[in-house]
Amino acid sequence: MNAVLRHRLLWPAVILAALLLTNLAFTDHFFSIEMKDGHLYGSLIDIVRFGAPLILVALGMTLVIATGGIDLSVGSVVSISGALACLRISGMDDQNSVSGVVAAAGLALVLSLALGAWNGFLVAGVGIQPIIATLILMVAGRGLAQLITDGQIITVNSGPYKLIGGGYWLTLPFGIIIVLAVLALTAVLTRRLALGLLIESVGGNAEASRLAGIRSRGVIITVYTFAALCAGVAGLMISSNVSSADGNNAGLWIELDAILAVVIGGTSLAGGRFSLGGTVLGALIIQTLTTTIYSIGVPPETTLLFKALVVTVVCLLQSPAFREKAFHRRRRPVAAPPAAEEKVRVPA
Repeated sequence: MNAVLRHRLLWPAVILAALLLTNLAFTDHFFSIEMKDGHLYGSLIDIVRFGAPLILVALGMTLVIATGGIDLSVGSVVSISGALACLRISGMDDQNSVSGVVAAAGLALVLSLALGAWNGFLVAGVGIQPIIATLILMVAGRGLAQLITDGQIITVNSGPYKLIGGGYWLTLPFGIIIVLAVLALTAVLTRRLALGLLIESVGGNAEASRLAGIRSRGVIITVYTFAALCAGVAGLMISSNVSSADGNNAGLWIELDAILAVVIGGTSLAGGRFSLGGTVLGALIIQTLTTTIYSIGVPPETTLLFKALVVTVVCLLQSPAFREKAFHRRRRPVAAPPAAEEKVRVPA
């Protein structure tokens, strides 16, 4: 029982369960899942489906933060990826061409990989602080997305492209299947191979890792590239779900939600050990919180404040120091028992 109570994923799981129960109190049949036309429908399915892009971005952010870095540019990469794919598809004679959609999505992902490698080069090669290096692309990336879309919202009418973010496969939303595949691949690469230990060692002490023979620069470039790839896939999902690309608003502030999901999941911003399962829980908490805000009828003008208060409570509950002060009273020191009186031997 003590091991369960001390597990780092206990409190995120408790908060998620509390949010789900709150929705049940305001929404009838909240936990019901129905099968219609061979597809699964329900509030729980919608939470995972709408939270899929955030989970993807947060997975990439987890590995970046584990190396002691940060990536503020993932929101811009989301916007660029969706904008480039929609621009390419909108110029096709047959927008339902599978090969054309695959080529457009592939081009967007290649550009995402290049942007991630650029971030990694600035951090590991040039030595720029991660928050500054990624801030450059965060600002410039929005401008690049606007250039791609020419400041307009590009709309497409493509069935194959719609499948990525809004379609179904094997009864499940296709976005959920993508998330499960990426999560499984990331878990295998980081937990079954040495890559996870290399990432944690670089995050613990990059210089010591380099002296031990670890190519820390290569590891850093790899995680930034992977984070951009996850953001690129998320951009395809977001734009395909609405069949349009908005270079200004797509993925706006998703980087902050991703960082928050990683922190809620128990990964330290100082780098080192990381938890993929905790990150998924954190992303689901954020998406469930958004659903809760709508279900209980929080006024739109106070939505952000309400969200900030709930997130603050979650972070405080996760803090061992806060829990120790809030839930455990200081024990009074127990007085030491009086020393036993030594028997004095009286000489006969």
